Amino acid sequence: MRVFGKIALAAVFMSLSAQAVAEDLEFLLGNETGVEIVGFYVSHPGTGSWEENLMEGDVLPSPGEVTVIIADGRDNCEYDIRTEFADGEFFEDYNLDLCDLGAYVFQ
Repeated sequence: MRVFGKIALAAVFMSLSAQAVAEDLEFLLGNETGVEIVGFYVSHPGTGSWEENLMEGDVLPSPGEVTVIIADGRDNCEYDIRTEFADGEFFEDYNLDLCDLGAYVFQ
């Protein structure tokens, strides 16, 4: 079993894109596992199901990083995440304050 770690980078926020609005949450997703990330899901805590795959058919190579924009229009920064890897492994983490983290990096 692979061991995952997360690194919180203090306030790593990229400039908002033209499509992003003030309520959108933006953070950095990094992959240093040696395996491609093929799925990344976020949901609000307590919803009981995963929302759409934010990777939308793309992959995040390793090493690699991408800016993730959650455009759900909510002011809440707490999310549950599920990450799926090309080798079939997955990782879930709950009740994360993505505004405080600014980045989520898999190692």
